[in-house]
Amino acid sequence: MSQPLTLTTNGHVATITYNRPEKLNAMTPEMASLLKDAIDYCNSENGIRTVIVTGTGKAFCAGSDIALLNSYTTPWDFRNRTEYCDLLRGLKKPSIAAINGYAFGGGLEMAMSCDIRLAADSARLAAPEVKLGWIGGGGMTAHLARSIGPSNAALMVMTGESITAQQSLAWGLVSEIMPPDTLLPRAEEVAEQIAARAPIAAETAKANLHAAFNMPLEQAVAYERDLQTICFATADADEGRAAFAEKREAIFLKR
Repeated sequence: MSQPLTLTTNGHVATITYNRPEKLNAMTPEMASLLKDAIDYCNSENGIRTVIVTGTGKAFCAGSDIALLNSYTTPWDFRNRTEYCDLLRGLKKPSIAAINGYAFGGGLEMAMSCDIRLAADSARLAAPEVKLGWIGGGGMTAHLARSIGPSNAALMVMTGESITAQQSLAWGLVSEIMPPDTLLPRAEEVAEQIAARAPIAAETAKANLHAAFNMPLEQAVAYERDLQTICFATADADEGRAAFAEKREAIFLKR
C-alpha cells in the first residue's frame, strides 16, 4: 500500500504530498504522525530551503477524517491530539501551498498555515465545520480574518459554504490561480526562486512576517531592524554584496 503522506526532495526543494485521494486526502492520526516526521526532517536538513505542500487527486485536503473523530474517548483527548496545522506552522523553511482541489476545513487551515498559497482555477475552499455542529480549531477564524477581512471571514465560517478559486483570489486568500496542469510547475518555480536566495535571510523574513502580525507597529519595526542586523552579519550577506559588486550570481551557503 502507498503511504498516505509522502515527502520527496529535488535539490533544495522538498514536497509534502497528501496521498489519500480516495478519501479526498482527509487527515488521519497516521498522516499527522507522518507530517510531523516530514516537517522535523525539513527543519533539520540544511539542504532543504523551501517546502511545497500539495495533494493528489481531486483534493488538497478535506480536513480531518470525520469517521475517525469518534475514536477520541473524551473531548480532552480530542483537544490534545497531534494538531496538523500546528505542525505546519512550526515549519521554519518558507512554504508554498499548491492547492490542487478541495481545501475544506482543516485542509484550508493547513493551506493558510503555509506562507504562500497558489491554487488551481478549479479549486474550492471552505470552512464547513458549522454544518456539522462545531467550528474550526486549527486557526480558521484568525487566519481568515487576517487574510480576507472580518466580513468575508464571517460569511465563510457562519455559512460553511465554499468559495471558488476566483473568489479566493479576489479576496486575497491566494496569490495566484492557474490551470491544474500548471499548478505544480508554478509552485516549483516559485520554490526554486526562494531557494536561490540567501536561506538565512529567507527564513528570517518568514519569522519577521509572523512577528509583524503579533506586535504593535513600533515594536515590529524595531524587531525587523534587529533581524536585519543579524542577517547583515552573515557570510551570505558578505557574499551578496560581493556578487553585486562583481556583477555575478551569488552563491549562498547558509553561513
